[in-house]
Amino acid sequence: MTAPAPVQPTPVRSTGPSAREVDAFCVQYAPRSPGNPAVRDLYRLLCDVPEGGLEARLEWVERWMLWLHERIPAHALVDADEPPLSAADSRLVLMVRVMEGEPAMRAAVTRLVSAVCDGSRGLKLFAQVGLPAGQGFISEASDRLARALLPAPPEPGKLSELLLRLFPVPADADWLAALSPALLAKLASLVGDARPPEPVPATRVRADMMDALLLLAVQTAGLGTAEDIRDRSPETSFRGSPFLRLRLVCDAVLARDAAHDTLRDLSTCVADCRQVVSSVSRHLEEAGVSVDLVYRLERIRRSLERMEAIARVLGAPRGEPRWREAMTLLVDLLRRSHADRSVRELVKRNVRMLARKIIERAGHSGEHYITSTRAEFHAMVHSAAGGGLLTAFTAALKFFLGGLALAPFFAGLFSSLNYAGSFVLMQFLGFTLATKQPSMTAATLAGAVGETDAAQGRQERLLALLPRITRSQLAAVLGNLGCVLPAAVALALVYGLVSHHPLLSEEKAHYVVHSLHPWRSATLLWAAFTGVLLWVSSVAAGWLENFVVYRRLPEALARHRVLKAMLGESRAQRLADGFLHHVAGVGGSVTLGFLLAMVPVVSSFFGLPLDVRHVTLSFGSLAFAGCALGPAAVLQPDFLAALAGVGVIGLLNFGVSFALALGVALRARDVSTREALPFLRSALLRFARDPRSFLLPPRDTAPDVLQVSVPPAP
Repeated sequence: MTAPAPVQPTPVRSTGPSAREVDAFCVQYAPRSPGNPAVRDLYRLLCDVPEGGLEARLEWVERWMLWLHERIPAHALVDADEPPLSAADSRLVLMVRVMEGEPAMRAAVTRLVSAVCDGSRGLKLFAQVGLPAGQGFISEASDRLARALLPAPPEPGKLSELLLRLFPVPADADWLAALSPALLAKLASLVGDARPPEPVPATRVRADMMDALLLLAVQTAGLGTAEDIRDRSPETSFRGSPFLRLRLVCDAVLARDAAHDTLRDLSTCVADCRQVVSSVSRHLEEAGVSVDLVYRLERIRRSLERMEAIARVLGAPRGEPRWREAMTLLVDLLRRSHADRSVRELVKRNVRMLARKIIERAGHSGEHYITSTRAEFHAMVHSAAGGGLLTAFTAALKFFLGGLALAPFFAGLFSSLNYAGSFVLMQFLGFTLATKQPSMTAATLAGAVGETDAAQGRQERLLALLPRITRSQLAAVLGNLGCVLPAAVALALVYGLVSHHPLLSEEKAHYVVHSLHPWRSATLLWAAFTGVLLWVSSVAAGWLENFVVYRRLPEALARHRVLKAMLGESRAQRLADGFLHHVAGVGGSVTLGFLLAMVPVVSSFFGLPLDVRHVTLSFGSLAFAGCALGPAAVLQPDFLAALAGVGVIGLLNFGVSFALALGVALRARDVSTREALPFLRSALLRFARDPRSFLLPPRDTAPDVLQVSVPPAP
């Protein structure tokens, strides 16, 4: 495309251009569409370039960027035989043509660009924007929250403020990425102060980038040589750390003005630092997660990426190649600067690995709830029967505590101790509570996702594991409910023989029946809410186990001097192993007990009528109510409806907790919805073809084994 002959140079002035001058400009630079308002706006903008004041110049740049965002129809700027322009480049082409044909306007814009670069500094832009500012999760979150709620002080002398001022919405990054590097390079060569070896504004930006490279090296070296990172890094001397070498390499880059050999050394050093970070991450996968440590590792990764991006810009040849690298860096800066102003994005990024490890820790316990053979299936039924027996005593003690004249807080506290004590006793006796299974087994189901990268392989493994989970859950339900009923009836009869009156009064028994009615009460809502509490207790169990493993408490117990002196070395080791084996179960049991009892008490304090419906406890309560009302009342419609309500409570308890745990686990494993939907469809088809495998154990004695990615619990 040849530049048109320039119109008579128009000096930049404070008064607006005349209509005749505007028309002549439009005819000259948009002959196919001389009435285009965009061309007229550009002429007025170029006639109003300020000559003094940094703020006025920045306002002009902001106005020019707003003008550049709009598209000019392609037929207004190009001939019919020329290739069409993209939406992002249409106005940029016009700007280049005007700068080529209007020397006076080009000189004014050149002076403005030089003054903006003179009055602004880019160190913060290249070394801080888009990178976490604090040294930990809490400090960074509080800083972002303060920036979101409080007005920001003006910083006109920093290019970092100009970036968000020119591109205030995240979608601007896509527009910026679509600009042609060739056109940008041509425009920069026109408006730069063309002195050798390159324009003065580019020289200043290059100096800021080299300063940012050194600052990032210093900060990354400090983070990478911290004690908790060194303890989890490969064995090497402190002086041999690649993070220390990073500073020396950057000094060489600055001393030799980014010579190619120094940039190669920098790339090698960055790769070595990445290997250390990967080693620390693998250690976290095996030995528990710290949110702050994960946060600092992310800071190191992103700093290394920024250093590489800056090095690519410094090492690229002048012209289009350098602008291509520069635009890649600028787009990344813009996207990250928008993302890193959000507290939500910070939490999402830093909690992801912790959520994954919590899920996997829950998956360790989940392996114990999944049966493979007929013998394991029957063992699960027997284990769950013991849980049902203890639940009957728990329900009886609940009614006894309810009859005491206690303040609400102490009533809730004693009920919490009742539930928590019962669940912990189940844990140590090896009994099973069916409602603890869904969250644990969902985590184990998601653990199979990590075995292979192929979607088909993932789906096959999940489909092989799902029938084992469903029939194991059925075994636990049968054991719990099958034993809680006769145990509750036996307790009620013994209590009646001893005290000569039923365990529940007639009024209390009618209240229990009414509270479990599926449509005359809010029992379905409370059952779903209880499913949420069951899931929360599994999260607490996983978090506690992660804390214990990360702090290496079992090792501390096994080597504790007092314990070794009192118990001996072998018994101290067994105590440590048992502690690790039971810590998740005990933590989840205590959490669940207090949630079931204290949530209604605390919510009533705030005027919220929340309640819980736990299937095994509800069935035991209904059994006690039936004993109090007599055999005739058991056959009444209300009682039968309450019995059906117990069944629905079980479905909601299991379904909600399983869905929540599976959703979080799959998200932690980066499984997309597009991949999850075909899995659900395939699972339904498999159930339709072979429902027996989902309900009953295999006929033969060969185990239906599926190895998953989580190791067995100790």
